[in-house]
Amino acid sequence: MIRCRGHASVRNFVFLVMAVCLQASVARAAEPALKVVASFSLLADFAREVGGPNVQVRALVGPEGDAHVFEPTPKDARVVQDARVLIANGVGFEAWLGRLKKSSNFKGKEVIASNGVKLRTLAGGTSTHTGHAHGATQDPHAWQSAANAVIYVNNIAEAFAEVDPVNASAYRSRAAAYVKRLSALDNDIRQTFASLAPDRRVFVTTHDAFGYYAQAYGLRILPAQGLSTESEPSAAGMARLVDQIREQRIPAVFIENISNPKLMEQLARETGAVVGGKLYSDALSPPGGPAPTYFQLMQINTRTIADALAAHAPAR
Repeated sequence: MIRCRGHASVRNFVFLVMAVCLQASVARAAEPALKVVASFSLLADFAREVGGPNVQVRALVGPEGDAHVFEPTPKDARVVQDARVLIANGVGFEAWLGRLKKSSNFKGKEVIASNGVKLRTLAGGTSTHTGHAHGATQDPHAWQSAANAVIYVNNIAEAFAEVDPVNASAYRSRAAAYVKRLSALDNDIRQTFASLAPDRRVFVTTHDAFGYYAQAYGLRILPAQGLSTESEPSAAGMARLVDQIREQRIPAVFIENISNPKLMEQLARETGAVVGGKLYSDALSPPGGPAPTYFQLMQINTRTIADALAAHAPAR
């Protein structure tokens, strides 16, 4: 009888160990393969499209956040420290990221999503598009062209595949499907503006975030501020812009989701141009808003711009 109880105890113990191991295995299987940190919300959206259920993505600068003026906290350092992949835009967009990586002792894989993009270059505040002249500044807002977004997505997919080779085919498959959607989006935007008269394809934005968009889709944009929202327009610069809007009869100015609208409202009052609506430049909207994904951001921006330029006669 004692021997039987001993055998039963052993069997119960074995079953218990097997149950614990099974639970641990299920828990591990349920965990994302990769912890990914993206510098701002648009890159986080790319990462989710590529990574699907195999990744856990955090954005340091979330929806409606301005990466130009972001100040990392110790909590952000801990998030970066735990990441296996860190996605950055590069081209000087995240001026704070080098310090954050150093303070967090980040040891994972960093991917610069814009690698391979033909960069737009500014010299003296004017787009040259001709390489690196003395004193030239490269525009980091390359995601504003859907064709450039394809490069971003493929860079992210290859980084995920390198760090997590077991799921490499899944990352590349999702990236390929998303690239097809982005290519169709790129074509749709081109067709939208092709029907608009060339003299209508000019407008004013808060800061110089839409240069790649203008270059890709045949528009001309006059920014009130420079490449960063930290820059303040001078009184002389504003006076020149007012004169330019009046002389060229530019029909619309647009506010941005990350900027104070007062500057654009002032320009509209002084020139007779209309406020054409809100554009999403460097950040997504929160979930439930009009631009919670990159794809929707490009669609809503295009619709807002095209509708305003088509509807309003040039200012006189």
